[in-house]
Amino acid sequence: MPDCLKILILSVCLFLLPTVQATIPAGYYESADGYSGAALKTQLYAIINNHTVLTYAELWTAFRKTDARADGKVWDVYSNITSYTFGDDQDTGSGGTSENDVYNREHSFPNSWFGGDKSSAMYTDLYHLYPSDKWVNAKRGNLPFGNVGTVTGYSANHYCEWGTSTESGSTLTVFEPADELKGDFARSYFYMVTCYENLVASWTVNDNTEMLGGNTYPAFSNWAQSVLLAWHRLDPVSAKETARNDSIYTLYQHNRNPFIDFPTLAEYVWGDSTSFAFHPANYLPSSINPVDTESDRLVAWSEDGELIVRTMPGVQIEIFDLTGRRLAAERASEGFNHFRFDGNQSLIIKAGSVYLKIVL
Repeated sequence: MPDCLKILILSVCLFLLPTVQATIPAGYYESADGYSGAALKTQLYAIINNHTVLTYAELWTAFRKTDARADGKVWDVYSNITSYTFGDDQDTGSGGTSENDVYNREHSFPNSWFGGDKSSAMYTDLYHLYPSDKWVNAKRGNLPFGNVGTVTGYSANHYCEWGTSTESGSTLTVFEPADELKGDFARSYFYMVTCYENLVASWTVNDNTEMLGGNTYPAFSNWAQSVLLAWHRLDPVSAKETARNDSIYTLYQHNRNPFIDFPTLAEYVWGDSTSFAFHPANYLPSSINPVDTESDRLVAWSEDGELIVRTMPGVQIEIFDLTGRRLAAERASEGFNHFRFDGNQSLIIKAGSVYLKIVL
């Protein structure tokens, strides 16, 4: 075996980000097997809609389990200069006139979009609620998420920005979160329009709901669906998201976000794979290894002996077996790259400077 491949394989074994392991109950997604597109979304709705509803006050306590940083401080989704202590720096109704003062409870999917009903399940659903700096939260208000073209304001270090965007076909003002959390918010939005499929079509009567389509499916406007899928693809599921998903399921709501459990699921509902049936048994978490660096992003999984790879367009993809023999090579396209191999074998995927080991 060439020395470079020995190093490559050693790097895969020792230095790859740990496989994201979700604790999915046996049979939890069984009723979604074999579906795609609108029908798959409806099956997922039936699985996750019935859940325990928290009170608004209970969110403060839940955040201590779901949104703590490694140092025990609050994981703030809108500011990277804060180091809030749970409870001590909690919003009590005053403060928040500047950044890094107090944190509060952010409805990343604005509560005004579903009418602001404080007794509704949406109002306290942890899958779209996060602790955030109060001042930045107020600047966001109920603005849609989007990619900012002309910046009119920002949080410290430009961690979040707001301003105008032309993606919606107008001069709509949007709020753009940090790149490292764009996928998190996209998957929160996928969850919301799925979990509340029975209600989402009526939410467009409210202000600033340009991201919504006024229907059950696809539930998003065309521009919003495009933006959210792009964010989802470029910011893969993280260990933090997986742990949060497990905590919400086990300790609080007893339902799951399927778009965290299965990183490719959004493609079967809205994206490139709506013509293929979703089979949850083929997507064990241990076979999906998202890798994210500053310059390269790589997600791969297997289905019935076919290796499916997504990375940055134009990046050279190379596939090796464990002896170091190169089996395939091609440039990454805008969508999925498909490779057919015999099953029951381990492969090394190289995309740019990122390496990934996967078992078919």
